Amino acid sequence: MVKPDGVQRGLVGEVIGRIERRGLKIVALRLNTISPEQAKKHYAEHVQKPFFKSLIDFITSGPSVSMVVEGKNSVSVMRAINGATNPVNAATGSIRGDLALDTGRNIVHASDSPESAVREINIHFSDSEISEYTRIDETWVYE
Repeated sequence: MVKPDGVQRGLVGEVIGRIERRGLKIVALRLNTISPEQAKKHYAEHVQKPFFKSLIDFITSGPSVSMVVEGKNSVSVMRAINGATNPVNAATGSIRGDLALDTGRNIVHASDSPESAVREINIHFSDSEISEYTRIDETWVYE
């Protein structure tokens, strides 16, 4: 997901470009403002944390870009592309390492496990919104 700060800063194309150049495939994509109900489901694991309200307020404050990304080891690859949650600790070359300075405005979100990915995809997309296709370059990306 490109969060509202990334959308407002005009970084959607940069984020998508990094994902695609790495060789991953985007199979669903949507720009919309997430509802409070969706946000609470999405961040349910943080409900007891002191930052939960501000997190919900932020993620619902404007449009974000939700997407489903596929590819070999896509969860771990996306987390590496994004970089550490705290941009101060994010590697140069990652989205957060190159483009963010603050944990609360760190541009992107990626699921932390395949199980979380399934749960989060079901919050943001119906099955009919996910397009299955083969990228023309897959034989050049995977052995």
